[in-house]
Amino acid sequence: MALVFILLLVAFFVFAPRVADWRLNRVYIKPPYQAAGESREVHEGVLVADLHSDFLLWKRDLLRRHSYGHVDLPRLIEGNVSVQVFSVVTKAPRGRNYQETEDRSDNVTWLQIAQLRPPSTWTSLYARALYQARRLHDAERRSQGRLVILRKAEDLERHLDRRAAGSKSVAGLLALEGLHALEGDESRVEMLFETGFRMMAPVHMFDNDVAGASSGVEKYGLTPFGRRVLARMEALGVIVDLAHASPRTFDEVLDAVSRPVVVSHAGVRATYDSPRNLSDGQIRRLASGGGIVGIGCWDQAIGGSRPEDVVRAIRHVVDLVGIDHVALGTDFDGTVRTVFDASGYILLTEALLKAGFSDEDVRLVMGGNVIRLLASLLP
Repeated sequence: MALVFILLLVAFFVFAPRVADWRLNRVYIKPPYQAAGESREVHEGVLVADLHSDFLLWKRDLLRRHSYGHVDLPRLIEGNVSVQVFSVVTKAPRGRNYQETEDRSDNVTWLQIAQLRPPSTWTSLYARALYQARRLHDAERRSQGRLVILRKAEDLERHLDRRAAGSKSVAGLLALEGLHALEGDESRVEMLFETGFRMMAPVHMFDNDVAGASSGVEKYGLTPFGRRVLARMEALGVIVDLAHASPRTFDEVLDAVSRPVVVSHAGVRATYDSPRNLSDGQIRRLASGGGIVGIGCWDQAIGGSRPEDVVRAIRHVVDLVGIDHVALGTDFDGTVRTVFDASGYILLTEALLKAGFSDEDVRLVMGGNVIRLLASLLP
């Protein structure tokens, strides 16, 4: 009996994380991805930038190609990705949904244990954030220059120079999805900044001690603690991400900040009505401050499973506020089913061209707008 128990335990640690990853991060259109010659020529000339991937939550080695999940460095390079924002998830309640999610449970705890991550990450959200950041730093060290982490504007400038010279390197940006990871200690904003985090979202799926979420129970705005945290972020030059923010949080943050903000991954209600998506009023207000919205590539954001469904949401934003305020925010590896994986961006380039977007418009949507904003906002 003891032997059976040990074998079952070993099987759990070996197979459970991979099975969960395989089941929860799937695609509608499987690779390899092909497109017409004109689309390929245009795609090779763009710098793709994605505002949101939850890759660091999973056990995969970023430097190796995998047959499951959405992101790894070989697929990013194949997709012609120049900048990838790697977001850190520290808590995900069971039964979460876009209408009302309580914060009483946490699936990430079991994932930490199953993936044999350090015991400190089993109980501390802050430790989880630091550990996931270390994973990206480790990948950078082992990548032989193929992956660089952006900490300041000069890093981005050097990366773009290398790309212009023919390099296929990818720049990563560390982001935090939900400031509940501070665990009530506002001084940790500075510590996370020193660790390399350059983008932070006040909330994820649930209300926390910083602010209310669009899918939270009470959906309140910024708390007094949240206002102090936001002031620290502003002083450091941390980019504010309003993905998952409640309407009150959205408005109160925009009232308080002095720089453009992003919504890293979302859809638009005009093309798919969901409490997770942005209203026209929110899009207008975001754009009026110079911000951008990253349009998602998962079904519950765009209401479909085709590149054309992503383009439909992009078109609405462009018609509403102009080409300079829309980008990509795939939510790759975020326990969602996406249209394609990181090697398939050419399908989106092709769909944009077929929808009548010019080559220059495609360049801005696929990454130009993100790169411009990062150049202006990174310290």
